[in-house]
Amino acid sequence: MQFKHPEILWFLLLLLIPIIVHLFQLRRFKKTLFTNVAMLEKVRSESRKSHSIKKWLLLISRLLLLMCIVLAFSQPFSAKVNALKEKETVIFLDDSFSMGAKTDGVSLLEKAVQDIVQTVPDGAKFSLFTNHKTFNEVDIKQIQNELISLKAQSKQISYQNVLRKANTLFSNRGNVIKELLVVSDFQKRLGPITNDSLNIIDIHAVNLKPDTRKNVSIDSVFIDSELNLNVRYSGLKGENVPLALYSGNKLIAKTALESNSDSTTVLTIPTNEEIKGRLEIMDNSLEYDNVFFFNIDDKPKIKVLSISANEFNFLSRIYTEDEFEFENTPIGNLNYSAISKQNLIILNELDNIPNSLQTALASFLEDGGSLAIIPSNNMNQEAFSALLSRVGGFGITEKVTSEKKLTGITFEHPLFANVFERRVSNFDYPTFSNYYRVNGSFSKVLTLDNSEPFLLQNQKLYLFTAPINRENSDFQDSPLIVPTFYKIGLNSLNLSEPYFTIEQKNEIEVPTILAQEDLIKIVHNGMELIPLQQSYPTKVGLTFENNPEFAGIFSVIKGIDTLQHLSFNHSRAESKLEYLDLDQKGFASINTAFPLLFDQLANERAIDAYWKWFVIFALIFALVEVLIQKFLA
Repeated sequence: MQFKHPEILWFLLLLLIPIIVHLFQLRRFKKTLFTNVAMLEKVRSESRKSHSIKKWLLLISRLLLLMCIVLAFSQPFSAKVNALKEKETVIFLDDSFSMGAKTDGVSLLEKAVQDIVQTVPDGAKFSLFTNHKTFNEVDIKQIQNELISLKAQSKQISYQNVLRKANTLFSNRGNVIKELLVVSDFQKRLGPITNDSLNIIDIHAVNLKPDTRKNVSIDSVFIDSELNLNVRYSGLKGENVPLALYSGNKLIAKTALESNSDSTTVLTIPTNEEIKGRLEIMDNSLEYDNVFFFNIDDKPKIKVLSISANEFNFLSRIYTEDEFEFENTPIGNLNYSAISKQNLIILNELDNIPNSLQTALASFLEDGGSLAIIPSNNMNQEAFSALLSRVGGFGITEKVTSEKKLTGITFEHPLFANVFERRVSNFDYPTFSNYYRVNGSFSKVLTLDNSEPFLLQNQKLYLFTAPINRENSDFQDSPLIVPTFYKIGLNSLNLSEPYFTIEQKNEIEVPTILAQEDLIKIVHNGMELIPLQQSYPTKVGLTFENNPEFAGIFSVIKGIDTLQHLSFNHSRAESKLEYLDLDQKGFASINTAFPLLFDQLANERAIDAYWKWFVIFALIFALVEVLIQKFLA
């Protein structure tokens, strides 16, 4: 038992007063009996015994009465040790897309918000944060409306980052119990919770689970002559899921997906037609992944200029007019003003590079252009090294006359990503009679059998280390030549993809020219967003980082002109309903609902007060004293 006012217990010393008085009244005196009263001795003896009992009972009742009064004013109570310590509470409310799964007809997020609003008492101070909002030192009335308006969204932080964020919201005071309440569905992909470095925090888990773990989502799409979409199934088997394809508000195709396993579905789409695509499925679990946006616009042609010493026609067969504006010009007829208008320039086996061309090419690269250099058998190494040192930080050291075979392909390099269905080991690799050694910092794309590079890259500069004319190599007859030069051409202008993922950094190049005060903005249903943008002579680079905030098809606007369209979708990472199996390790408690956790914490903080009982006992002993006075002689 503990006391709120233990200093009042000193008043128990007052119990000595009635004891002293009582003892004083019990002192014995020697009495002399006279003959005329001797006959009353027997009666007096019996009366004296009765009177002594009465005094002892009165003493006991008064002592108990006084003791109960003193104890009542000292306010005795009992409680657990931690119940008396000051507490700080931080709540993490998971508002990610996976919390949109249903339980009892409402989403997990809506259920959690209702429970928090209804359970947390008015006036209680706490901090609360979600994946994208923070409320520090508030009470429930201050944030009630904002909590009710919360919608599931894409941003999701790992559980270890939840602990780090919570730790910043607690004070630095010692002897304070810090309690973190984690309200989440605990998706497995976000990793476990380990409290080793933050053991001053008591973590209480509210582990919410949907009624069912069934879900179907459109994971990704890719387009060739047809539309190919990858569909992911979780917990579904043998169920038909309706699928519809729209272009704007026009229904293009409709089918049913049989949910047996993750699969690719092929849909026929109109050819040579712009499409603002929207794929929709009917699924009663997560809603955010039921719609997938994509678009097919007329792609602008990429401008490629080949500066050659001789007539080469293999490049014109690669850079066809349906995708490229290709021009080949001898160096003697070069129009320098045309350089800045190109996306890709190829120096095709030039023997020398004039200083004026070096300066023009350096400016071209600085303005975002791409440059590919194919050396000649008799090139001026000093001139080329000067250019390479100026724009790439490396140079040519020597010419090597030794037959080498190209044997290494960096399959993960952007030039060859998605080019090969599998890694080829028995490829018919080309050979080279002569090549040049280089030094500096670069990434290898293709390598010779001695591990020296044949094609290397430094940002938007590509260098072949060997001539590819038929006298020096059979590279022109190799199946590698087409994807190599074709992808160099495609990468020279970062054209828009059919769709982009919002949670990633996306960089897009729009082939347009901006005046000094012009801006490009993207527009969707009246909402405007101005992305980060950088203007170049022939294009504008747009950068999107975690924006826009919602999925849809956006128009790219310059002034009053619509240049193209961009489609954005949220990542499908949360569509796979896989959850952590929580155990008691690392948690102070695990509950399935917020009210259950709050009741548990309330019981742990409960204080049982006993002062009322001592008041009742005091009244009882006062009544006992009255009864003793009245009924005992």
